Amino acid sequence: MKPLAVKDAVIVNQMAEAEQSMLGPDVLDGLTRLQKELPPKYFYDARGADLFDQICDVPEYYPTRCERAILQEYAADIAARTGAHELLELGSGTASKTRVLLSAMDDAGTLRRYLPVDVTDEMILRTAEELVEEYPGLHVHGTVGDFERHLGKFPAPEGPRLIVFLGGTIGNFAPASRRRFLKSVARMMCPADTLLLGTDLVKDPAVIEAAYNDARGVTAEFNRNVLHVINRELNGNFDPSAFEHVAFFNPDEEWIEMRLRARHTHSVRIEALDLDVGFAAGEEIRTEISAKFTRERLAADLASAGLELQKLYTDADERFAVSLSRVA
Repeated sequence: MKPLAVKDAVIVNQMAEAEQSMLGPDVLDGLTRLQKELPPKYFYDARGADLFDQICDVPEYYPTRCERAILQEYAADIAARTGAHELLELGSGTASKTRVLLSAMDDAGTLRRYLPVDVTDEMILRTAEELVEEYPGLHVHGTVGDFERHLGKFPAPEGPRLIVFLGGTIGNFAPASRRRFLKSVARMMCPADTLLLGTDLVKDPAVIEAAYNDARGVTAEFNRNVLHVINRELNGNFDPSAFEHVAFFNPDEEWIEMRLRARHTHSVRIEALDLDVGFAAGEEIRTEISAKFTRERLAADLASAGLELQKLYTDADERFAVSLSRVA
C-alpha cells in the first residue's frame, strides 16, 4: 500500500498496482468457461459509473430510490443504535446516500472519521475533499482497492465502527461466495461494530424485470460497458453492438440475471491475454446476478457468517431493506 494523497484531514492509500486489478485473470477465467461469465464489478469505470447514475433516475429502477428513502427516514435511529464514531463504506462511489448517515452521526455528535473504499482514486479524492468541507472536524481515510480482496488492509478502528455495504451489491455474490464474504466482514468486526447492509427484496417478478430492462435502454448500455472496459484495458476488439442485452428473473434461484447475447456468429481477439474467443449466434455471457432476499434468507446468511440480525428497515412498499447486524 502506498499513500496517494495526504492533505489536511484527508489521507488516501492505494494498493500496489499488482494487487489492484484482477481484470485479466477474471476475463481469462470467465471467457474460457463452458458458460461464459464476467464479474459485474468491471462495469464500473468512469463511463459505467455515469451510466449507473442515469439508471438510478429511470422510472423503472426502484432500488436506489427505496434505499435512499429508508436511510432518510431511519438514519437518526441507525446513528443512535450504533453509536458509531466512524463509517467504513465498501464500494463508496460518490457517497451520495452515505451523506444521509454522515449527517445523522454528525447531528448525534459522534462522527469522527469516514473510510471510503473504492477502485477509483479520482472518485475517492473528490468525494473526500467535498466531505471535509461539509463536515468540519471530519477526517477521511480512503483506500483505493478491491473491497473483496483487501478487507484485512483497512485502517484499524478508532472507536465504534459502522460498516456500510449498500445498493443491494451483496446480491451480486452467488450464495456460497456471499456467505464467505460476509464471514470475512464479520472477522474484521469488533464487538462494538455494526454492519449496515442493503438488500433488494423478493417481490412481483414483473417489477424486478422492469428495473433491469428500462425503456430508455440505459441498463442495456451499462451491461455492454464491460466490453468497452475489456477493449480499453486488455486491447480487445469486442464490438459491443454485436451483443443484445438480456435480463430476466430466475424464479428457482430468486435472482435477476443479466446477460449479453451474441447477435451473430463471430470471434473476438484479446491481445493482452493472447486469447481468441468464439461466439455462436445466440451464445450468452452472464454479466451479473442480483439475488433478492426474504427476511429468513437474510437472517440465515448472516447467521452462517457469525452475525446476528438486529434490526430490519424497509420502505413503505417493502421492496427494499436495510439491516443492522452485529457479531453474534
